[in-house]
Amino acid sequence: MDVAAYLRELLTEWGRLRWNELVFDRREVAILAAIVGLTLALIALMTGALRGSRRQPGRVALPAMLVTFRRSGFRAVRHLPIVFVVAGLPFFLLALADPFTRLTREEVSYPGRRLAVFVDASGSMTESFKTTKLGAKDSPAFFSAVSAAEHFIRMRMQSRYRDLIALIEFGDEAYVVTPFTTDYENILLSISLINTWEEWARFNAPGTVIINALNVAVGLFRSFDFLEANGNAMVLFSDGDDTQVRLEGRSLDEILADVYRYRIPVYMLRMQADKELGEVLPDEIWKAAIEKTGGKFYPVANEAAIFQAMEEIDRLATGRIDVTRYTVNRPQFSPLAAAAFGLWAVALALRLMVPSFSKFP
Repeated sequence: MDVAAYLRELLTEWGRLRWNELVFDRREVAILAAIVGLTLALIALMTGALRGSRRQPGRVALPAMLVTFRRSGFRAVRHLPIVFVVAGLPFFLLALADPFTRLTREEVSYPGRRLAVFVDASGSMTESFKTTKLGAKDSPAFFSAVSAAEHFIRMRMQSRYRDLIALIEFGDEAYVVTPFTTDYENILLSISLINTWEEWARFNAPGTVIINALNVAVGLFRSFDFLEANGNAMVLFSDGDDTQVRLEGRSLDEILADVYRYRIPVYMLRMQADKELGEVLPDEIWKAAIEKTGGKFYPVANEAAIFQAMEEIDRLATGRIDVTRYTVNRPQFSPLAAAAFGLWAVALALRLMVPSFSKFP
């Protein structure tokens, strides 16, 4: 368990706490606990007072030299542990009342990107692209591309980023397999489902029309109202075997106008075995278009180049995501309980570790 991350989360929750919006589901339990605790404390005080009154007063003769001793200046704070214990009681009772907020609206920021990940499933991806570490040895480029996309997503999962990821599969048509989500397990499940011969055979879009996939991605960003936000990016796994630069009468620049305008970088891994930059006819077209977005074109010729490209994309795809989050019936128990136990832990530490708090001054 990452204690530092847990403490940061508690501090964040404490900062978002709105006392006037709290609703207490078990108020009567907290009131009963307070009454019982107060009653027991009064009984203990009365018992102590009665026992003290029954004792015979005794007198002790002390040498006159003792009057020269000064009183300890520590007397005023010797009951500090008790102060911390008492200070923790209100927080404990509030936590015991099971507080929650009915509707919470929060503006949340965290490191990450909104990533649209593309996988080319066209007929040209049947060409072999050998990989070993990605587990697609002697297989078509399609399976190497899917494995590379999965590896990239796992890289992002294991980093400090909390990306919103969408998965798009395309040929001469493009399909949103999974819309933007932080549910990485769902993304990985979707990848595993398309990573089979049976599913690939059912994909009835054998051509390669990259411009259409980019157009669908722009529409997806717009549908989620992300288009004008910062922190967007696209990662494209394809063999790049596509010279089509017009779609429904619109040019490539027209399709990518919003991408250019809102500075959404596109990172394209052109996956063709043993083909360097310029050895594939459309390289010049896509390199110019991709780099115009602020992204980068990677002429991937082997598995080592895949890993090198993904590591560089992982470094480049930095930023912050600002989102508005709504939560219904959100529990607020944790920060209050943490405050109570934190104060009690301080009291216990003072009592056990500082001798001055354990004896009469």
